[in-house]
Amino acid sequence: MTRNIDHRRLGRLRQGQGEIANHIIDEFAAGRLSRRDFIRRATVVGISAPVLGSILAACGSSSSSSAPAGSSSSAAAAGTPGAVIKAGIVTPTAAINPVTVADQGGLDMLAQTGEYLTLSTQNLTLKPVLATSWSANSTADVWTFKIRQGVKFHNGASLTADDVVYTYQLQTNPKGSSNALSAFGGVLTPSGVKKVDDFTVAFHLAAPNGNFPYLTSSDNYNMIIIPKGYNPASWQSSFVGTGPFTLGSYTPKSGATFTRNASYWGPKALPSQTQFTFYDTQDSGVVGLTGGTIDVIGQFSVSGGQALLNNSSYSVIKLKSSAHRQLSMRNDQAPFTDPRVRQAIALTLNRPAIVQALFKGFADVGNDSPFAPVFPSTNTSVAQRVEDVAKAKSLLAAAGHPSGFSTQLITENFLEIPEYAQIIAQSAAAIGVKINLKVETSTAYYGKATFGNSDWLDATMSLVDYGHRSVPNVFLTAPLETINATAGTGAWNAAHFGNAQYDKLVGQYIAAVDLSTQKSLAGQIETLLLDQTPIVFGYFYNYLTATASGVTGAYPTAIGHLFLNNASKS
Repeated sequence: MTRNIDHRRLGRLRQGQGEIANHIIDEFAAGRLSRRDFIRRATVVGISAPVLGSILAACGSSSSSSAPAGSSSSAAAAGTPGAVIKAGIVTPTAAINPVTVADQGGLDMLAQTGEYLTLSTQNLTLKPVLATSWSANSTADVWTFKIRQGVKFHNGASLTADDVVYTYQLQTNPKGSSNALSAFGGVLTPSGVKKVDDFTVAFHLAAPNGNFPYLTSSDNYNMIIIPKGYNPASWQSSFVGTGPFTLGSYTPKSGATFTRNASYWGPKALPSQTQFTFYDTQDSGVVGLTGGTIDVIGQFSVSGGQALLNNSSYSVIKLKSSAHRQLSMRNDQAPFTDPRVRQAIALTLNRPAIVQALFKGFADVGNDSPFAPVFPSTNTSVAQRVEDVAKAKSLLAAAGHPSGFSTQLITENFLEIPEYAQIIAQSAAAIGVKINLKVETSTAYYGKATFGNSDWLDATMSLVDYGHRSVPNVFLTAPLETINATAGTGAWNAAHFGNAQYDKLVGQYIAAVDLSTQKSLAGQIETLLLDQTPIVFGYFYNYLTATASGVTGAYPTAIGHLFLNNASKS
């Protein structure tokens, strides 16, 4: 692609940009990055929205929509203020604690009053929230963030770098119980979090990481900033954050209310109040919306949510995402110690039929790796795995199981997962494998979310929900890297997979800042995972939210947040 470039203007815009940012600008100017990919990469390395728009203009590309789309806490509100917005979301499975939350209902509650350094938007770009800017050194192993000034916590304390350092040191402590260690394991330790001055924090990483700012975003949902010295176990009683709403009330297993924060640092929220009702089943949430008792349902699936689709009474927000289900097979337990057995199970699935049956097409077929079609770095040249029962039988026989075997699959009662589990069991029966299903509540299934205390992590076969991320890093590390408690890797490795070549390739992928390098490494990772098949990635589904007629401004993210600060209703 040839661009009509204003080199003089572009040269001026380069000044003050770091080596990595200028490399990305070079890639775009040379036509090796699309406009969409350039915008995404530019926000990752901290090129500000005004500069980004000017670069697009200097390179002959329209800047009319250059700023990352999305409704963060700092986005301008537009609508009629004063409404009470009623929302329905899945019931949080445990206490609302920034350190330990590991479920969708819990993460949504965190973000009602808490805020992140950055927001990962619906189009996978990053937007400043409590950080105003960020930049990397030339090797991408030190990232420096400027912290927003003039922000106050709901307890009246002013936000400074000390609060950010405290939060990140708490969440990266390998001896702690932080759920965020799934993202920070092998990436960041407490000693790497350093205060530069009152409003500057530097993150010194264990290894280069070209996508590190995503780990400071709403994608890493535990990372709301809390006051220095604050006990996170007390958070459920106070919800002390910096956001546009403050806590009204919180009743476990029932619901919560929040009120507009009149002292908020950014544009004030439109609703005077938000009211959340918790639902244990999707059907209850759908009935709540169709019956008029709620205005917004945070998430629904096609299976069971047909009443909301193609119905003019409701507005459906559809987000392409990397959200998926992982079917893990214990690589350290017979018969799944043999990769041929794992391949055989994967080959029984008719993925296009599953996507149609469960999602009516609102999903993409998966190829047994975390690389979803939504990721720019996904290498689409790797051949798609397809249903092949004859080959599956042959592999099973070669592995010593010509007549099949019996095993148990444990999963949770959440959205379409029980139906998917039934399809898996029915498909496996075609090769003589009898899968006994055990479907539990999410609370029982997750347990303590640690090895030895969780059906999710301990079962011979386990089928779990994974929320969206804007980059594949967490999917590549937490469930697939070799388990090492000291290094903090493999924290969610339900498959108990360990492969040195895989670990090496993932380290190289994470360190890469160049999209072409990422794609090359992605292809190698995808090929290795097809060969080993520790986990079946059957599909990546669209994230669906619905609102009642006349309700505008609700902003879901594909990981499960529901931001209502710009919501209104006629």
